[in-house]
Amino acid sequence: MKISLTQHMPNKIIISLCCLFLLGCSESGSNAQSSSAPSPPILASEAKPLPAELEEGEATFNTFCSRCHGPQGRGTNNGPPLVHKIYEPNHHADMAFQQAAARGVRAHHWKFGNMPKIEGVKPEDVTKIIGYIRWLQRQAGIF
Repeated sequence: MKISLTQHMPNKIIISLCCLFLLGCSESGSNAQSSSAPSPPILASEAKPLPAELEEGEATFNTFCSRCHGPQGRGTNNGPPLVHKIYEPNHHADMAFQQAAARGVRAHHWKFGNMPKIEGVKPEDVTKIIGYIRWLQRQAGIF
């Protein structure tokens, strides 16, 4: 029995369409990372109160970061959400936050423009901010 290629063609088309659909639905296959508007943020749980040891990190974040990155790192029209899977530790390690504050960052994931270095923030301040952001990310199920 000889089977022609045209008999397999419908299956190949269906498989190809399914692959394209899945690729289009995945964030890595879309333009979500390069969009100027952040995707809807994953919010920290309101049920869990902020641990006392992170309160200073929250206050420091509010002083230096929230103007652009929003309350609880949810993002604004001026900057991206830090409570987002792009900023999980496996993609943006803690040192990336330290360097961003100390040197600034060229825009590479979002279209908000370059981030300037943050005047007046010390490495120990950034360490406290990182602790706060990582807690928010864990509450949102990012890692």
